[in-house]
Amino acid sequence: MATERTVACPSCRQPAVYSEANRWRPFCSSRCRGVDLGAWASEQFRVPAEELAKQIAYTKSWEYREKNFAREALTVNPAKACQPLGAVFAAVGFESTLPFVHGSQGCVAYYRSHFSRHFKEPTSCVSSSMTEDAAVFGGLQNMIDGLANSNAMYKPKMIAVSTTCMAEVIGDDLNAFIKTAKEKGSVPMDMDVPYAHTPAFVGSHVTGYDNALKGVVSHFWDNAERTPNESINIINGFDGYVVGNIRELKRVLGLMGVEYTLIGDQSDVWDTPTDGEFRMYDGGTKIEDVKAAINAKATLSMQEYCTEKTLAYCADKGQQTVALNHPVGIAGTDRLLMALSELTGKEI
Repeated sequence: MATERTVACPSCRQPAVYSEANRWRPFCSSRCRGVDLGAWASEQFRVPAEELAKQIAYTKSWEYREKNFAREALTVNPAKACQPLGAVFAAVGFESTLPFVHGSQGCVAYYRSHFSRHFKEPTSCVSSSMTEDAAVFGGLQNMIDGLANSNAMYKPKMIAVSTTCMAEVIGDDLNAFIKTAKEKGSVPMDMDVPYAHTPAFVGSHVTGYDNALKGVVSHFWDNAERTPNESINIINGFDGYVVGNIRELKRVLGLMGVEYTLIGDQSDVWDTPTDGEFRMYDGGTKIEDVKAAINAKATLSMQEYCTEKTLAYCADKGQQTVALNHPVGIAGTDRLLMALSELTGKEI
């Protein structure tokens, strides 16, 4: 039986259950929540007046004005929702999985910044640090060194490899690169290192999500025997509201008594407790559950265009597939509930 996650209560520092069972989370009780609210109301957490005045004065200075006028949107925040962005999103939904992008450090800085700004949580991702010499001599050595460093420093259970738009990585044989890296001892021979080609010059984040997700499931399912059961797989898709949506989906599935596996669950890694402890990996679909998901009778996608290749692969494995366009509104919610009832035989 899984143990409930606990955090230190912000008020009394005693252990507090961090789950839906605790209506006052992250506090341990109504009293502690009230104490914290009172502290805010009495301005105990206020910024010192001198610091605030200093910052306000700076925002009125000529230097601050010039910095703002010098900004150009395309250089400050290039809103390019590219394939590897979707690949990173897919990768963090699995237990202790580190996204590894075969490309430059600048690309990875963008993905991490994009997700960290949106979810207000640190997002872990590494790269093979392709530079000028790698562009000339090839990226194999960068892959060998990168996988070795990633495994030694961050201790993941799985490393999910994707690519960028760098011309130098086009045509790189990722499968051969990963096998060579294993032979050279970068990572254990039996370590799971799924991969997908996700070039950023074609498609978008939904294409990359689909390619990466198919890369993960095919890594585990390609040589596996299928023994059908009555469970179903759920794929949530690339969803900016993934934390709340997945938790509500779990609640609905629980009320209906549906046996399911979420293929990709980012609801914990992007909503870690604010207790001062950094959690590089938190939650995610367990690797053993992904392996067993081949036996499901069906796979339901919440976002049709995020999962075209993945659903086709599931169908090839003998599973029934259903694609929705996210249950927004009454009609969309009805379609989801009806699909779940038809697939599982459970009453609504």
